[in-house]
Amino acid sequence: MRADVRQVADGTYLVHGGHTNWVILTEGDAVTLIDTGYPGDRRRLLDSLAAVGGSPKAVTAVLLTHAHNDHLGSAEHLRTEYGIPVQLHPAEVPHARREFLQQVAVGTVLRNAWRPGVLPWALHVLRAGGTEQHPVTVPEPFPAATGALDLPGRPVPVHTPGHTDGHTVFHLPEAGILVSGDALVSGHATSRVRGPQLLPGMFHHERARALASLDVIASLAADTLLPGHGPVHRGPVREAAQRARERAV
Repeated sequence: MRADVRQVADGTYLVHGGHTNWVILTEGDAVTLIDTGYPGDRRRLLDSLAAVGGSPKAVTAVLLTHAHNDHLGSAEHLRTEYGIPVQLHPAEVPHARREFLQQVAVGTVLRNAWRPGVLPWALHVLRAGGTEQHPVTVPEPFPAATGALDLPGRPVPVHTPGHTDGHTVFHLPEAGILVSGDALVSGHATSRVRGPQLLPGMFHHERARALASLDVIASLAADTLLPGHGPVHRGPVREAAQRARERAV
């Protein structure tokens, strides 16, 4: 099954894989890839690069919003096969190496299996390789200097902890776009809600910090949200963050 590639602005694409999204930024022949989906999404990932006229060899860096299995699935493959650097927030680097794991436990999923959508989602996770471990052996922290990264699309990393310690969103100020990873989503297989929301509580390492990070997101000037789960959301990100907070109460 091919990935669903949606162009949302010049040089910016949201790709819907198997229950998880990734983002492709292009500038001439060069590409920045934000997140990589599940391990089982690799064919979709490569197809999506080809669909926008790119290839793994064109990728200058893989940026990870965070080191959960459904976002770093092919990061190590791209690093070892093509020499592509994989960059994260410094607090997320040891997580990517799997020195620890801040991810929902199997026991927690089983205790929540009665909730709508959880069992089908869990079965998909198994099929997509979501319980496998593919650590990034040499992850790199973002450069120490703040501001835009010197990469296609000029993404600006913004630390939004809570989902994981080093979770990061990427702001594209000139385009008015926010790549929000799992800090703010617009849908999920385990949620009956549609539109801006936090993921269900079992997925966050520290839910209180995830709520607090919505204030950080609300401060960013953007009117297009590219989430890690769910469709593109159009409208002021400030309002989307407020709506997510209201729904989380």
